[in-house]
Amino acid sequence: MRIPHSPAVTILLGLLFITGRSCFAQSPPPVPADHARQMAEGLALFKEHVRPALTQHCLDCHGGKTIKGDFDLSDRKLLKSSGAIEGGSKESLLYALISHAEEPHMPQKGAKLPAETIARIARWIDLGAPYDRPLVERAKAGAPRATAISDEDRQFWSFRPLLTVDSPPVRDPAWARTPIDRFILSKLDEHKLTPNPKADRRVLIRRLSLDLLGLLPTPEEVDAFIADPAPDAYEQLVDRLLASPHYGERWARHWMDIARFAESHGYEQDYDRPYAYHYRDFLIDALNRDMPYDQFVRWQVAGDELAPDDPSAMAATGFLGASAFPTQLTEAEFESARYEELSDMTATTGSAFLGLSVGCARCHDHKYDPIPAEDYYRMAAAFSTAIRSEIEVSPRPGEKPVKMQVTSEGFPHTKHNADGRGFPHFYPTTFILSRGDLNQKKGEAVPSYLRVLMPAGRDASSWRVEPPAGWTRTSFRRAALANWLTDANEGAGALVARVAVNRLWHYRFGRGIVATPNDFGAQGERPTHPELLDWLAAELIRQGWRLKPVHRMIVTSAVYQQSGAFDESRAAIDRENQWLWRQAPRRLEAEPIRDIMLQVAGLLNLRMHGPGSLDPAMGRRSVYFFIKRSELIPTMMLFDWPEHLVSIGKRGTTTTASQALMFMNNPEGRRAAEHFAVRLAGEPDANVVRQAYRLAFGREPTAAEARFSTGFLGHQSAAYKQAGKPNPGQLALTDLCQSLMGTSEFIYLP
Repeated sequence: MRIPHSPAVTILLGLLFITGRSCFAQSPPPVPADHARQMAEGLALFKEHVRPALTQHCLDCHGGKTIKGDFDLSDRKLLKSSGAIEGGSKESLLYALISHAEEPHMPQKGAKLPAETIARIARWIDLGAPYDRPLVERAKAGAPRATAISDEDRQFWSFRPLLTVDSPPVRDPAWARTPIDRFILSKLDEHKLTPNPKADRRVLIRRLSLDLLGLLPTPEEVDAFIADPAPDAYEQLVDRLLASPHYGERWARHWMDIARFAESHGYEQDYDRPYAYHYRDFLIDALNRDMPYDQFVRWQVAGDELAPDDPSAMAATGFLGASAFPTQLTEAEFESARYEELSDMTATTGSAFLGLSVGCARCHDHKYDPIPAEDYYRMAAAFSTAIRSEIEVSPRPGEKPVKMQVTSEGFPHTKHNADGRGFPHFYPTTFILSRGDLNQKKGEAVPSYLRVLMPAGRDASSWRVEPPAGWTRTSFRRAALANWLTDANEGAGALVARVAVNRLWHYRFGRGIVATPNDFGAQGERPTHPELLDWLAAELIRQGWRLKPVHRMIVTSAVYQQSGAFDESRAAIDRENQWLWRQAPRRLEAEPIRDIMLQVAGLLNLRMHGPGSLDPAMGRRSVYFFIKRSELIPTMMLFDWPEHLVSIGKRGTTTTASQALMFMNNPEGRRAAEHFAVRLAGEPDANVVRQAYRLAFGREPTAAEARFSTGFLGHQSAAYKQAGKPNPGQLALTDLCQSLMGTSEFIYLP
């Protein structure tokens, strides 16, 4: 009788047959005939050479003072359980690390071991890695030990308190317009570089408008600025742009990258989250009214606990619930899915606010930064009971209630397909997991924070928040985390401030003072101007954590106002422009490219807030696209729109043929060109060309450009007429407009 079974079982049985193995009976491997001799040789090697080497170079971090990377060599059983000596020396992880065949190279804080020592350890592994006794005698067998954080760990540049710094002396103090400039000029002097001259006013207003608003200045605005005789005309322009409601739209889009914001669950089903847009609207409003950055951080982590009666604070918590989430789960996946969700909240909080890859400590101690797995799980425990919910809220006083997605506690959960099988949405206790494995729970994770960003001996109780009398809905764990994040004296606030001002700098110059804005750890880049970074961070705090004053100082600086002129002699010294001897031109991102195409076409709808759209032909600004993870807008993806899955601190910038083809062939690009041409129709060719250049580039055409463009219109119009096309003059003008929008000058910041 044939017993039916699944295809998976068929495959398994076939593999077992082929390999000659059985899952029902398997003999142990035979003992080598010379086993006794090998063990004797291995023990002799261990006593004379291996034990001293491991004790001197490895033990402190791996079983002595701490246990980093879940790699404990204090006794043979623990070393074998780590899997580091499996397969003989040539396949073992221990050998690969000490021989520098794999990273991280060990010892991490010292030179490579001598070749003779490495060879002896390899031979010892091949002989079975015998110990005569443990390297460390356990006071209590099997007792887990927390990885220690040393004073040396706390002295890493980004973990230290903010430096108190003064502007450095420079050779040409007259060049400096703000204190920022002295820091920049000091480095330029050091590298024997001179800065570029100031850009002309046409360039400055275009640069400022695109940077701060993501929109072009109108020809009338350009003319007025050029003609303004006031000595502070530039500063007045900066203030007007910072006060524009479109400033919040531009800068909210930057933060949406960092927050991995999207409006669908992701995965195969990718169901919509129709009420998630309130988080985007919170960002726009908060940035427009210059909400203090510490409050901005605190509300995104725990707005529902800190200001539960404020609709904006509730909307801010959308930050935590913006991740992808599988909505079709089997019972076996319930707990693992929740730990994935906790991992996303913890990792994104670490990347967005701390600039640290905290999530790398989920399965083992962080391999590069002093973040033990225990600290990761204790930080994750702050989010244990936080879930997505959809609640009724009046977004503004007097407005009727609407549904809003929040991430909170005590509200009914957002429904999805696993509910019918009993998915609990959260587990009241978060455990410390060995190797991130649910089957290896080492104990309850008591909420706490990264010890490297806390004074020695301090614990989480320093930032605890007591709920109001009678409050039972939320745990106030996240409120305590928010307090620690924004405590600039004894918590993580100094690092949070550094990360924040570095993001401003990154978006203004195309490169942060730290070139890895989401990684201020050992694997990230070191700051090019560390004193300036600390000065700006301290200035942010002195300004009450308000971003706009710092932003104003950056864009009114002489370094920001430089021209983009290229010079090979200086480029030979600083090809990457890291010392900022010029304002290097940068391609715009997908959103402003699309927005200014609509703007010059007269098609841009400036209505703010509210639900977004998936329609690529939408007339609103690109920040209002509905972000569905499985249905991203194709033309936006061409210009490096992120996939909205993890925090993105720095978008890539690619140059591809398909980008040029978008300007040439895409229906939306052609439609914009047609409407651009309609705006220009009815004027003589010379006036049409002049106005086209003014609208697209904010300047008059040169004599050569005017001649060429006028000739192009005549030639193209004649060709269309000969081909029997109706309205040949308008078609030719459309071609000219399409050509202008496809130029580098149109899509690059000057």
